[in-house]
Amino acid sequence: MKLLRFTLGLLAGLTSCLLRAQAPAPQNTVIESEQFDWRSTDTETIAVFTGKVIATSTNLRLTCDRLEIVATRKGDPAATIGKIEGFKSFVATGNVRIIQGDREAACGRAEVRPDDDKIILTGQPVVVDHSVNWTWTGDELEMLAGERQIRGKNAHFIGP
Repeated sequence: MKLLRFTLGLLAGLTSCLLRAQAPAPQNTVIESEQFDWRSTDTETIAVFTGKVIATSTNLRLTCDRLEIVATRKGDPAATIGKIEGFKSFVATGNVRIIQGDREAACGRAEVRPDDDKIILTGQPVVVDHSVNWTWTGDELEMLAGERQIRGKNAHFIGP
């Protein structure tokens, strides 16, 4: 099945949540998937990408089976495609893998909360920081943007 390619200049919210401390030149977010569904209400836009999802942006690569994005919408409510004002959440599920700089995460579900500057990883999460050869696992791990901080519940840490 051929992958659909979708380019979004406004999905920088995902990247900015992950990269507040790093300042590479911003790039558009590109999402590829086998299928997608894009729908809007007067106040929200919801996009669901399924099947071999690959999202790339500034210093970020996310792969998963399904990615759902919820954004607030502004402008003319009668417009077919409204302007995106801000992002509420990004939820990636199924074989999630996030590569961001020297950190790599794998899990069953990742919820990006741009307003909170964090990513919540569940479903057997593993985070590896290749720069220091540290690995974290747990029931739930939180990666905090710009702070190079990781929090966990029932966490296990492996380091040199």
